[in-house]
Amino acid sequence: MQIISQLISELSFKAIRSSGKGGQHVNKVSSKVELSFNINASQVLSEEEKERLTLTLQSRITQEGLIILQCDETRSQHRNKTLVIQRFIKLIEDGLIVMKKRKSTKIPKAVKEKRLKNKRFNSEKKSSRKKPDID
Repeated sequence: MQIISQLISELSFKAIRSSGKGGQHVNKVSSKVELSFNINASQVLSEEEKERLTLTLQSRITQEGLIILQCDETRSQHRNKTLVIQRFIKLIEDGLIVMKKRKSTKIPKAVKEKRLKNKRFNSEKKSSRKKPDID
């Protein structure tokens, strides 16, 4: 929890006018929130975590090493800010997960025998449908 609050303190926010349909209020209020986070300049993340994030989030990172997220789902700037922070935390948590290496296992002998027995059964069933050979 403390790490998350430290990460949030490293974020920078910018309020922008939301696009799309509006009304009387649309040209006066900046409700869209843009979050940016510099991975390389972060003091909370270790070097290993930075490398892992740059690999897993390659498509989300700019050339300068910034993660940029936007939210304009609601009309409230504060609500959009909390939503974009939640998305950012989820993105970082998912990016830092280390996948377990798969252990290769052998196919059990009984399974192989069952498959071959089934093949033999089907072969005999189909061969019994043929016309008999009269020589």
